[in-house]
Amino acid sequence: MSSRRAATGGGPLEEPTSGSGSDEPGGRHLSSRASSGRALLKGIAAVLALVLVGGVVFGAVQLLRLRGNFDTQPLNLGSGDTPVEQVDANTDPMQILVLGTDQRDGQDSNNSDVMMLVNLSADRSNVTVTSFPRDLLVPLPACKDPKTGTVYDAMDLGQLNGALGNGGPGCTVAAINSVTGLSIDHFMMADFDAVKELSNTLGGVDVCVNQPVDDPLSGLNLPAGVSSVQGDQALAFLRTRHGFGNGGDEGRIRAQQSFLASMVRKVKSEGTLNNLPKLYSIAETVTKNLTVDNELANIPDLVSVATRLKDVDLGKVAFVTVPVMPYEYDPNRLVLDEAKAQVLFDALVSDRGIAEAVTPSPAPADTEAEVPAAPEPTDPAVPAVDPAAVPVTLVNASGTAGRDAKILAYLKSKGFSQALAGGTAPAQSPATQIFYGYGYEEMALEVAKTLNIPAVQVSQSSAYTGISVEIGGDFTSGTVMRDLGDLGDLQGQTAAQVTCQSAFGN
Repeated sequence: MSSRRAATGGGPLEEPTSGSGSDEPGGRHLSSRASSGRALLKGIAAVLALVLVGGVVFGAVQLLRLRGNFDTQPLNLGSGDTPVEQVDANTDPMQILVLGTDQRDGQDSNNSDVMMLVNLSADRSNVTVTSFPRDLLVPLPACKDPKTGTVYDAMDLGQLNGALGNGGPGCTVAAINSVTGLSIDHFMMADFDAVKELSNTLGGVDVCVNQPVDDPLSGLNLPAGVSSVQGDQALAFLRTRHGFGNGGDEGRIRAQQSFLASMVRKVKSEGTLNNLPKLYSIAETVTKNLTVDNELANIPDLVSVATRLKDVDLGKVAFVTVPVMPYEYDPNRLVLDEAKAQVLFDALVSDRGIAEAVTPSPAPADTEAEVPAAPEPTDPAVPAVDPAAVPVTLVNASGTAGRDAKILAYLKSKGFSQALAGGTAPAQSPATQIFYGYGYEEMALEVAKTLNIPAVQVSQSSAYTGISVEIGGDFTSGTVMRDLGDLGDLQGQTAAQVTCQSAFGN
């Protein structure tokens, strides 16, 4: 796919416009009641309501009243909206595409700023939320706008978030069906500004940043460390494009996933799923601002889905990003990394959890036990990382005395003879993190493998030379981290993993 040029019929692939809140050029779009710049949060709030609060949006007692809040549109424009087989919420797997639009003041724009595919396994033991970047180029199907009758031609390669403008969410459903091999059961499109209310209802959501962040474009202003965000700051945390990572969509999606994971943990720990008045207040906010497919508005047994989702293990709630790589004709756009993406799509189609679809890294049952030695490389021309050559410093930010000394002794027993104790960090951190300087990525990943630290907690930073392991509050005992869910080579995290964001440029 990466070798194909985008079809000229869709217009030029324009450079992103800084500070606009959306990279994509305008085009044919639907009208929307969305508030300015709130697109990110619209999708996030919908995912929260669906995955965490589950059937609350159809609350058991107030089901009929909540149904009346919905707007509806056809499910699949690519197939003439042929009805999909009705799923049984108790026994069947279910896929729901969650979309958020990016309408801005003074602009008739309705690209999908957020595209998240929520997959609920048949036994409800796994939940996978797959994010599709806004800049992703895929084949787009021919779609007929159900309101105007306008037919939009198929494209060999077009920007996925623009499919929404080709007749509505049913065109995005058709495009993702074609790419993944799935038959998506439902969609939810949010055109509301509900994150403020949701975050306020929950009393804030904890987020972690490694450096102070001040992004005037989104309004995000946070000190280093952990902050509880709600209202405008929750909104800014999720919509900032220039605050985290590489300053693009990758860093923003990672922040969204971290926010959602933190929200899942809070909802589970505080028993929100059992608090009907609290859940109904969330449902009232959400359902007044949703557009769904015709069938989703008529499924009463989503209440039973919510009941079954309450017991999902945090390590089996996965937030992943579809594997992508730069488009060879325009590095500002992305195409699928087809080999890696196919592994993910096959898992979704066959109703397997992510942990079953990837080759898990061995994690000992007893966290005090030694990690099994890595196998010898099959290609002798490619030497394994020599632990003795790895410059690594241990810093204790866990709040538990002696953790750096214990991990230091363990690394030395594994041949990391250059390992050093760096003392106690000036502030505690909830997340264990490995920072590495330029050129040390392979060594950093070897340290992570030895300590069973998830790859999502390993990041490059210009503030470091060599490798630094910051031992956090999620690693207060043992010599290797406990298993928090495995994503293999996929980018993302589970709800059990605590992550911190690095500011753009650090």
